[in-house]
Formats: sequence, structure tokens, C-alpha cells
Amino acid sequence: MELIQEQTGLAAYLAADDVIDHHHPLVRDTADALRAATGGDARAYAEAAFECVRDTIPHSADSGDTRVTWRASDVLATRNGICHAKSHALAALLRAQGIATALCYQRLADDDGTRPVIHGLIALRLPGASRWHRQDPRGNKPGVDARFSLDGERLAFPVRPEIGEVDYPGLYAAPHPAVLKALQESVDRPELWRRLPAAL
Repeated sequence: MELIQEQTGLAAYLAADDVIDHHHPLVRDTADALRAATGGDARAYAEAAFECVRDTIPHSADSGDTRVTWRASDVLATRNGICHAKSHALAALLRAQGIATALCYQRLADDDGTRPVIHGLIALRLPGASRWHRQDPRGNKPGVDARFSLDGERLAFPVRPEIGEVDYPGLYAAPHPAVLKALQESVDRPELWRRLPAAL
């Protein structure tokens, strides 16, 4: 699949905003610690940031946490979030160290094609590279084994077109408005499940 930038150039994919708030001290401190541990190599840093978000911040559906987070710094502070929130946190950590990062989406469904929902992940582009690489920091569990990879995707959920699942090709510099609205307006995760869009 060809990934399509929503914005021309890379500046928008390095920017901080209210969601991907990589100017926040907690994000900066976390990024600095990861960078120190990886010796400043961009690829090693990207993998360490991915594994940090994937492995140390439980997906709230797995942990049973009903709190809803959406701002990157809050995700890091509470160690909690769904796929979209975790993607915001990973984007912030990557952008904090000059790695262009986009938000990406999939439409997923139950095995029979019912209950479709939008799933969030990211794509990164290392400095000097010409290609984007999608990564999914959702968090592993039995049946889900996402890995950091620049040589072929190792996502949490390869789509099944035969039941209506979709890989959206767009590379978004900011969260999709429908997703962000659901996150910001939900008082808890059960409400969020009702509000998340089924398609983009």
C-alpha cells in the first residue's frame, strides 16, 4: 500500500500541538532518557520509544482501566490509553527527537465483520530516509504480536478485506477530528467505545 502524506513536506510531522505535546517536560525527559540509553542512534531510539509505549503503557481494554486519555503527556503520566492515545504518546516521543511521525488508521471488525471501529497506529520516517514505516504500539497479548520493523510491517492487526477491514493510506499530521472528538468528549472508556467512529 502506498502511504499518502496529508501535508506536503515534513515540518507538520515534527510539530507539537495540544495532543502531541512533545514540548511537555515529561515527554522531553522520557525522550532524553531513551536517547541516552540508545546512544543517539535514530533507529535504535525509534525502536526503544516504540517498545517503551508498547510495553510499559497498558492498553486500557487489556488492563480494565476506564480512564480516557488523549494528550501524549497524560498517557505517559497515567500509563494508560487505548490505541489512539498510545499512538499520540509514541508520536510525541519520536517527534521530540526529530523523527517525522504521522498518525495512521485502520478499520477493524469482529471476525464476522460486525462492530467495525477505527484503530490507531503511527508511521515514522527516519532522518534522511525516503520511506514511511507503519508501527503499532497498541500492546501485545495472546494473538497480538506487534513488533518494530523497517523491513516489512509487523502490525497488531493485519486487515482482512473480505470482512470489510481497511488500511487507510493517509498520513495525518494531527489526529483525525472524528477520533479526537470521541476521545475528548467521553467521560470513560465504555462511553468511548460507543463514540469511536466506525469509518473515516
